[in-house]
Amino acid sequence: MPDAADPATRDRAPAAPAAGARRLIGYAAGYAAQAAGSPLAALSVTEITSWGVLYYAFPVLAQDITRDTGWSTAAITAAFSTALIVAALAGIPIGRALDRHGPRTLMTGGSVLAVLAVLAVAAAPNLLCFAAAWLLAGAAMSAVLYQPAFAALTRYYAPRHLGALTTVTLVAGLASTVFAPLTDVLAAHLSWRAVYLVLAVVLAVVTVPLHLLALRRPWPAPPKAPPARRDGPGEPARDRAGVSATVRSRPFLLLTLALTLSAFAMYAVVINLIPLLTSRGADSSTAAWALGLGGIGQVTGRLGYGALVRRTSVRARTVWILVLSAATTAALAIVPGPVALLIAVAFLAGATRGISTLLQATAVSDRWGTTAYGALSGILAAPITTATALAPFAGAAIAAGLGGYPQMFLVLTTAAAIAALLAAGTAPARTTAAAPAGPTPNCQEDTT
Repeated sequence: MPDAADPATRDRAPAAPAAGARRLIGYAAGYAAQAAGSPLAALSVTEITSWGVLYYAFPVLAQDITRDTGWSTAAITAAFSTALIVAALAGIPIGRALDRHGPRTLMTGGSVLAVLAVLAVAAAPNLLCFAAAWLLAGAAMSAVLYQPAFAALTRYYAPRHLGALTTVTLVAGLASTVFAPLTDVLAAHLSWRAVYLVLAVVLAVVTVPLHLLALRRPWPAPPKAPPARRDGPGEPARDRAGVSATVRSRPFLLLTLALTLSAFAMYAVVINLIPLLTSRGADSSTAAWALGLGGIGQVTGRLGYGALVRRTSVRARTVWILVLSAATTAALAIVPGPVALLIAVAFLAGATRGISTLLQATAVSDRWGTTAYGALSGILAAPITTATALAPFAGAAIAAGLGGYPQMFLVLTTAAAIAALLAAGTAPARTTAAAPAGPTPNCQEDTT
């Protein structure tokens, strides 16, 4: 491990940063104590922390890791991407277990595993150990990132879970805004290994006690079958056989394929937006600001999702959101400028990504209710997360093969357009079950 004062670590002085790190950990503990009384508040805090440490710190530290160790950027990025694929695959059994037992043990254990994984990343003596540590981190991600949090909030707050989901995605959407600059500040004074040690302590202080304390309320029983509504939920899956039948159904298969294609296109756009804009005449600073404005667009899009739900059917909003994604991708491909117009399109593309997060979070409950939400959403998320992990490499390969980023964006437009067409078939047959007393889980009348 390099010394913090070594010239290879950019003349970092340890004393002042150590005091700053202690203050950071103290602030984190204070915020965790305030959020411990509510699952929504707790998960909002743990999601922004988990995403910040497990996801957004890596791209900030990647150059330092390569410079210090000599490991190639491609190799360390492959280790990180493999973690995302592991998270996608592990999310399937995690979802089933969460439906049965609730989130407390799974998310608390996931937080402990995440802390150990980050410590292993920091201490990795060679590339093989580094990759193994990220595999461990991928298993932890499956138990602490969006999917288990969405499942917990959907069951705890149904039938008014949309507000809870919107809140947690709005807060977690700021993870890059908080943790990317925070990680950069720490990296200016500490080695990358020391930065990961500090972040591991923050992760431990915030997420472990919050998951342990705030998720201890009794796990609600599965809801009764929803009433028949036009374009509302289909027959809910109540056991493994019901889940299996739903997963094999045409609407679920089309939904999975549509959201997977759409996610691939969206995240390939994100990763390749800066080189596209610089090829159109923007300087690197302006292109970076455009990417940042796309993040603000994500938050803006999520703020408007509740109004969209009240005014549209499940099928209609799925189709139109994916159509908007295809349209913004096409505009980035064919509009040569000016740069200000391209930045405006990038903002709209960000808004579409923000809405799509909530579209995926509510895709199962809007169609099949909340009974088997964890199992179904875990299965739905696996190919989507895998596509998201592969998108950066695939996008760059397509651009290299076709001779430029505009051509690659046209290919992504085609994928997004196919996704929108497939989305038209994602509404299940209506259930004929009798209506239970009281409110029902997120069943909207078709108003389009």
